[in-house]
Amino acid sequence: MTSMNWERLLEPGRLNDKPRGSRDEVGRSPFHKDHDRIVFAGSFRRLGRKTQVHPLTDNDHIHTRLTHSLEVGCVGRSLGMIVGEQLRERLPAWITPADLGVIVQAACLGHDIGNPPFGHAGEYAIRDWFKRAENDGSGLLEGLTDTQRDDLLTYEGNAQGFRIVTQIEYNQFRGGMRLTAATLGTLLKYPWTVEHGGRTGKFGAYQSEREQLAEVAETLGLRRRAEWAWCRHPLAYLVEAADDICYALLDLEDGLEMGILRFDEVAGILSQIAGGEPAEYAALGAGVSQRRRIAALRGAAMERAVNDVGEVFVQHETALLNGALTEDLLELCHPDLDWGVKAAKQLARERIFQNERKAKLEIGAHTTLGILLEAFIGAAHELHHHGRSTFKHQRVLALIGENTPRPTWPLYASYRRMLDFIGGMTDHYAVELAQEMGGRLKGE
Repeated sequence: MTSMNWERLLEPGRLNDKPRGSRDEVGRSPFHKDHDRIVFAGSFRRLGRKTQVHPLTDNDHIHTRLTHSLEVGCVGRSLGMIVGEQLRERLPAWITPADLGVIVQAACLGHDIGNPPFGHAGEYAIRDWFKRAENDGSGLLEGLTDTQRDDLLTYEGNAQGFRIVTQIEYNQFRGGMRLTAATLGTLLKYPWTVEHGGRTGKFGAYQSEREQLAEVAETLGLRRRAEWAWCRHPLAYLVEAADDICYALLDLEDGLEMGILRFDEVAGILSQIAGGEPAEYAALGAGVSQRRRIAALRGAAMERAVNDVGEVFVQHETALLNGALTEDLLELCHPDLDWGVKAAKQLARERIFQNERKAKLEIGAHTTLGILLEAFIGAAHELHHHGRSTFKHQRVLALIGENTPRPTWPLYASYRRMLDFIGGMTDHYAVELAQEMGGRLKGE
């Protein structure tokens, strides 16, 4: 079987655009347009009010999904440009290192666009609700295929993100954002459907978007692994590395900011990743704040991580193009870097994710999403089976507006619209709406 090649992997044609996009657009490349379409999207803007790690925090220094995505985009752009410079002779003549940088950056900006309110806690809450619904005798999942049922039982932010960019945002069900195939392929961390999720349960496209997944994969020449499953686009490994670097290092800063971690714990890990204390850090005076000290260490750690990951990508280009790389890029980097990222994640798991305040808020997130799911999924189920709605469910469906399901729709399609609405909510709006549905009314 032939390997993947950069000529096809960097295809600038857009989903649902006829004719395909030009490589010689004036002013901005097709990939810069991808970047801008994501930045101006409402779903991207709402990430500013969605949880990264700490739900509903009042501390303005703590990361949201938006600030995290912006920072991942910066790291991803650097990785793409470094790789582009080193592979310049092997890339198509019309591709520049800046193009490669902005493809990775755009994909990084969109990598969390499908996350529901309350981040990963929200994903678990939605999955748990459907698992309970499967066993409570309500019949809510009856009539669905096995794969449709699995989609609901394994609500996945990555798959919801692919749905948003290819279906929901801008040109609804006519190509979505109409991003280039190259950016969509780079965004697909898991280019397969739910039946290939394996032990982790991770997948990148719902049954409702599997045709779009196939179109992207075939356009780019991704290597097929099985029906509805392909090997990753090589640049998707850079998005994953950028996310891991930011997720690990910046979680530590947030933990320090909230008083969950100590300065020496965080500084020690960052220094290890950076390969020692940088000159700028050593030059800081005694009166300099902890924030500035950590920022200096973090900058040095990120610089080393970016350079190492870029070098490892080039070294393993052949395996990447063959779809044969089984490790993450960070695992192949200098042992200090791999150890540091793993140590940061372990510290976050032991101290940040077990923090009492965080635990209480995540329990509240389960309750909030349970109220919303009961109302909206219940309304969709009643409409599908009875062709009409009770007064209460009429009022619930009225909140959906133009995207209200119709009685003739398949049940799965109706549920997907409900989850589009709930998944698109910010943390604060979800809490407010659930409270009002629970009887806590506010006057004008």
